[in-house]
Amino acid sequence: MDKELDIIIIGGGIVGTAIARELSRYQLNIALVEKEADVGWGTTKANSAVVHTGYDPKPGTLMSKLNVQGARLFPSICGELDVPYKKIGSLVLTPNEEGFKVLEELRERGRLNGVTNLEIITQEKLFELEPNISKDIKGALWVKDTAITAPVELAIAFRENAEKNGVRFILDTTVIGFEVEDGRIESVRTDRGILRAKWIINAAGVNSDDIARLAGDDSFSITPVKGEYALFDKEIGNWVNHIIFPLPTETTKGILVLPTVDGNLLVGPNECITSKEDTNVTEEGLKEVLTFAKREFPDLPLNMLITVFAGLRAKELNRKDFVIEPSPVVENLINVGGIQSPGLSSAPAIAVYVTEILRDRGVKLVKKKDFISERKAIPRFANLSWDERARLIAKDPNYGEIICRCEYVTIGEIIEAVRRGANTLDGIKFRTRAGSGRCQGGFCGPRLIPLLSQLLEVSPSEITKKGKESKLVIGETKR
Repeated sequence: MDKELDIIIIGGGIVGTAIARELSRYQLNIALVEKEADVGWGTTKANSAVVHTGYDPKPGTLMSKLNVQGARLFPSICGELDVPYKKIGSLVLTPNEEGFKVLEELRERGRLNGVTNLEIITQEKLFELEPNISKDIKGALWVKDTAITAPVELAIAFRENAEKNGVRFILDTTVIGFEVEDGRIESVRTDRGILRAKWIINAAGVNSDDIARLAGDDSFSITPVKGEYALFDKEIGNWVNHIIFPLPTETTKGILVLPTVDGNLLVGPNECITSKEDTNVTEEGLKEVLTFAKREFPDLPLNMLITVFAGLRAKELNRKDFVIEPSPVVENLINVGGIQSPGLSSAPAIAVYVTEILRDRGVKLVKKKDFISERKAIPRFANLSWDERARLIAKDPNYGEIICRCEYVTIGEIIEAVRRGANTLDGIKFRTRAGSGRCQGGFCGPRLIPLLSQLLEVSPSEITKKGKESKLVIGETKR
């Protein structure tokens, strides 16, 4: 059994990993517990990857405050951690003249939240910005500072940087209970043993209310809302130049059409209340998403669709705001729940906010003199110039052998991903993009299995897609 930790963070999504990285600045003994085999595999891996500026949340809410603060932190954080960040702007469309009143309200809401660079444009300017858009659209709110990023890459970067600064990550481990005495959590029971800490931070996403209830706290309730997405081939990645939003409703920002940082085109999500285990894409849901996209972009080539996926959002329907506060019934538990959109945009500011809660609760925060703020990503061979490729291959010949033809990923990148902690096909995919292209792993998947087997020194039958029961090989394979 470990000695008592200062802090245990439950949940390894974008919020949990951001908190881990922020707290690693201080002289604290910290561990993060995540039930999946890697970080970022919940809501983080299935969202729109938009860094919202903060024009949409209701003024005066915690959501609006942290959205604006978080968006302003993103450029510097992505720069420090070598993660993609592209400021491409967004357009909130109106199909009729009445919609301009809504756009005016959004612009004013943005002004109250401290957001700048908002402009209402008419049809003529809109067609200049988006030549492929439907001629039925009358105008838009142009939010010039909206950006896109790579959420799972950022969670991985937070993890790598936090680990470099001393945080321990305990993966593939599920919290199953707590020992609570006199209103304090004395120990955390997991399916792999018991941990002890002075403070517990509950950042468990759609399961955050369940984690709180294990400690006797039922102060909030999460409703899981599923969103289904369609991803298109890079060949039409330039079909859309900006992040395209419809007019928002009281409950959702609507179905988006947008480019990704890797050059694909993404459409989604819709919205459906469901269970916490349901990430299936339905025929009805996919039809809804694509039909909506075709209304905005009538000539969108549906034959370029390469994959579909779905993710869950953690909504607190009663408060309609983030739940970031000390538990009202457990002295050393801090709940970080209901982190729906704009949760990704807010994550860096949420981490700072949680740190301030700890300070206010009496935790001594002494900054490390040797804190390492930077982290370098795995070299992406596909993005290098020919001269850069030649230098890399001269240094390591493994970068001269392509294993994923769609994304131009080399064996050198796979080796480095494993060195950094990848031990599943999805772990490789989110670090290198092997398996993310047009054939969705049809070519590189069978080649990755024996390579991973060799690098990890395990049988091919032990290699999984995403940990636990997702094995890919049954029985002996030819050598």
